[in-house]
Amino acid sequence: MFRNQYDNDTTVWSPQGRLFQVEYAMEAVKQGAATVGLKSKDYAVLIALCRASETETMQPKIMPVDMHMGISISGLTADARLICQYMRTECLSYRHSYSGIIPVNRLVTNLGNKMQATTQRYDRRPYGVGILVAGYDDAGSHLYQVMPSAVVLNCKAMAIGSRSQSARTYLERHMDSFENCSMDDLICHGIKAIRGSLGYEENPSLAINVAIVGANLPFKALGDEENHKYLEMAKAIDNPEKVADEAPPSDDDLLGQGPSAPTDGEDADTIASTEDM
Repeated sequence: MFRNQYDNDTTVWSPQGRLFQVEYAMEAVKQGAATVGLKSKDYAVLIALCRASETETMQPKIMPVDMHMGISISGLTADARLICQYMRTECLSYRHSYSGIIPVNRLVTNLGNKMQATTQRYDRRPYGVGILVAGYDDAGSHLYQVMPSAVVLNCKAMAIGSRSQSARTYLERHMDSFENCSMDDLICHGIKAIRGSLGYEENPSLAINVAIVGANLPFKALGDEENHKYLEMAKAIDNPEKVADEAPPSDDDLLGQGPSAPTDGEDADTIASTEDM
């Protein structure tokens, strides 16, 4: 009722105690393409859906940050580019100062503080993008979720974006098996989870992008051929090849079978004439 009076400024609370600008940013995440992240003890995987635009170009949903870290986004791509640039600058600054890679949890904490500042200043607006951060450092594999409200969650598996609830349901159902998964199995689990957000029909204009990072494996976004290979692998797991059921045999097929089947010295006509006697 009074929304228009309280949604022009991030620092103004509504009588119900709501910040509408933050809610609008969260809604932008819900309207974005779905993306999934999951990790095992050795690997962290990001999988994102990409929609083809009117110009037949794909908006990148997975962005590399450093050799040991990358992000997947859902929401406003322009805001995501600003955040990705900030993260890359932090990684370079840490590498210059300490001659090493920045711990993933430290960078994500700094990112949460940066996003929190936009919800407390009247001259800024919240970033309208949700981020999944996948990385690997001395502490092992990591997966973090960062939302426009500056909520930072350390996750084993997560899905954000449009119709991502079905993907989260799949991840929750199989989460116990992720810890010891191989790289291929982990990617297939992520693809099967994100395919659930498509509904019953898969749109041919949708493409899946996969990226992985792990022990002795720098962050790598897979190419189109590798994406297609893993997509077919996941489909094969969903629908294993089975021998087709044979059609019921006809009367002609039954001729010459059973106890009266012809032996080596007999033919079917001989047996038929014998039965008529």
